[in-house]
Amino acid sequence: MKLIRDLDLLSECFRGGAVSIGNFDGVHRGHARLVERLTAMSRHVGGPAVVFTFDPHPAQLLRPQAAPTPLEWTERNARLLGELGVDAVIAYPTDGAFLQIGARQFFDEIVRGRLDARAMVEGANFFFGHDRAGNIDLLRQFCTEEGMSFDVVEPVVIDGATVSSSRIRSLVASGSVARARSLLGRPYRIRGVVGRGAGRGKELGYPTANLEQIDTLMPADGTYAGLVLIEGNRYPAAVSVGPNPTFDDDCSKVEAHLIGYTGSLYEKALEVDFLVRLRDTKEFDSADALVAQIKRDVEEVRAMVVVQ
Repeated sequence: MKLIRDLDLLSECFRGGAVSIGNFDGVHRGHARLVERLTAMSRHVGGPAVVFTFDPHPAQLLRPQAAPTPLEWTERNARLLGELGVDAVIAYPTDGAFLQIGARQFFDEIVRGRLDARAMVEGANFFFGHDRAGNIDLLRQFCTEEGMSFDVVEPVVIDGATVSSSRIRSLVASGSVARARSLLGRPYRIRGVVGRGAGRGKELGYPTANLEQIDTLMPADGTYAGLVLIEGNRYPAAVSVGPNPTFDDDCSKVEAHLIGYTGSLYEKALEVDFLVRLRDTKEFDSADALVAQIKRDVEEVRAMVVVQ
């Protein structure tokens, strides 16, 4: 899979295929169904399967105060799409000028001109162009006029509701990471770099990696069973999200105790999969009471998380 950020660098081998346009945040089960149809369509027209997405999300420019916090970072979304069979992901550098392009101009200049698309695949709620003036019916009309194949993919429904990025955000934000996993098809993941903390975990006998520079949505405060990925290895982890009220520390942070890891983690890049929420954040009467709870948390994670 090739990640492309500049259309001027688009190779001819990624033109003339099937294209799907959208944000694809989180690459969930609904996206997987769409990509399945996209790759089938690409084989039908004898070209590549291409996803055209945006970086940053248009909402960050149009209404930054209300823009959704992303579920994944661009490189991970692209990697996940590649695992589903996409040949190239175009992460178009969104700016004010781009957002002024009308639906017809976008189709003519980008879809037909730069991508030379022979087929398109979209979800039923797709909109495009300035002020989202283009809808799925207009896109079908444009494709028909150009002799292009066109397909609309119905949404995936789980537990009576459509799988969507916004639904997954709600679940993650409430701490329901196990339910989010069922919609994503994999655990919810964040990334960050280990910074220096107060060293309190080490003093208590449970050293932690304090994760900083997190650029995606954080799960709700609480303690989680997780899996930490570092330097090609995976470790079960008890992960705390939020403050530490036992020590009057109201600063929200992410701390992961890696089970079985020895050595320094400072300044290393980590990725954390959230598997199950174990409990709420709470204030304990003493440090000893906190340590006793951490021990129970770690033993629960040890029994629950098997690294293969």
